[in-house]
Amino acid sequence: MNKMLFKNTDIAPLVVFRIFFGFLIACESFGAIITGWVKNVLIAPKFTFSFIGFEWLQPLSGNGMYYYFAIMGLMGIFIMIGLRYTFSMLSFTLLWSGVYFMQKTSYNNHYYLLMIISFMMIFLPSNHYKSLDVKLGYLSEKQTIPYWIYLIFIIQISIVYFYASLAKIYPDWLDGTFTKNLLQGATNRTFFLKLFAEKWFYLFIAYAGILYDLLIIPFLLFKKTRNIALIASLVFHLFNAVVLQIGIFPFFALSFALFFYEPYKIRKLFLRNNTTTTFSENYDYRNKRLFFFFFLPFLCLQLLLPLRHYFIKGDVLWTEEGHRLSWRMMLRERSGNISFKIINNTTKETTLYNYHKNLTHKQAAQLPTKPDFIWQYCQKIKEEYHDKNISIYITCSNSINRKSYHPLIKPEYDMAKAKWNYFSHNEWLTLYNIE
Repeated sequence: MNKMLFKNTDIAPLVVFRIFFGFLIACESFGAIITGWVKNVLIAPKFTFSFIGFEWLQPLSGNGMYYYFAIMGLMGIFIMIGLRYTFSMLSFTLLWSGVYFMQKTSYNNHYYLLMIISFMMIFLPSNHYKSLDVKLGYLSEKQTIPYWIYLIFIIQISIVYFYASLAKIYPDWLDGTFTKNLLQGATNRTFFLKLFAEKWFYLFIAYAGILYDLLIIPFLLFKKTRNIALIASLVFHLFNAVVLQIGIFPFFALSFALFFYEPYKIRKLFLRNNTTTTFSENYDYRNKRLFFFFFLPFLCLQLLLPLRHYFIKGDVLWTEEGHRLSWRMMLRERSGNISFKIINNTTKETTLYNYHKNLTHKQAAQLPTKPDFIWQYCQKIKEEYHDKNISIYITCSNSINRKSYHPLIKPEYDMAKAKWNYFSHNEWLTLYNIE
């Protein structure tokens, strides 16, 4: 095992990945400014729904978030060209983590993946070849790295795809209900609307999604099926890029294919260098501790996090407890309605709270469907009525995949007294199994 993990191999795939990675995060950062994402998600709202425990992490005032994203974009360029790589990678990771934890209204799984990979890249020698750090003499050139560096990327992306396929195995995916709804909402063009409404097509998309997520890594691992898998990846991710418009994720996911191909092929194709060297008899144990005491526990954590919803009472598709950080990607369509009733326990006066008054349209649309948003909003209401003894009662119903509505919050529960439980079921949430 040691010989396999620490066998020296060509650094070329890691270097090319660094170049692609830097380019993509620069596109993500500058694109967020250009498209208005920064304005709509971080500047326009009066407050953001941050991850619980990170309420202190709020967007910078004025034009601060534009500068924030511009700095991230600049770090992406520095990463791409390998200039002051460690500082640039660390800076981007911290800044991107700040964006990730400060808002959930525009949550995407690839934001989480981007944070994870950024964190991993801090500790890897991605700038020891074809970088300005080498050219300017900041560090010495290195053309080999231990094989375990490629292995951690393969394991991480395998975790993503495995849990993505597992999450799709539920009735509304298997009968095509969700994929039909998803595709119908993805376009206004008559031809595609007719195509997407065909049962054979949305069932094909549903099962192709499961099979792709389940088989893509095994197919990439075997040489005979590798090129087929790459073509399938191109078709799958380009389809998602055009139809679903999910930013850099399709291209980001494609870049992991670099770690499955023979390094000399990557060198020849991308670095225009035909030099090939055999390193099979050489072993690099210098970073043995880094692998065993950092990356191995980190990957074990990644393997365990998506399992936590199995230990929480209730259906995760309904309660959303254990939904995030679990690679449960684009699984269901959720809609809801909500009303807040405030009772002054001193005067017994009852009023209906207008929750639209301090939320953007997108925040208001998501509020009824996100239990953690609802709990956080109740904390905002309590702050507003801090000098009064109040009770908060909520009437809230949700529909999954355009089916019948059912109560999400127990209407008799005083949400002013509700606590947020991180690791088990919150008693103010109803239990309902999606069928």
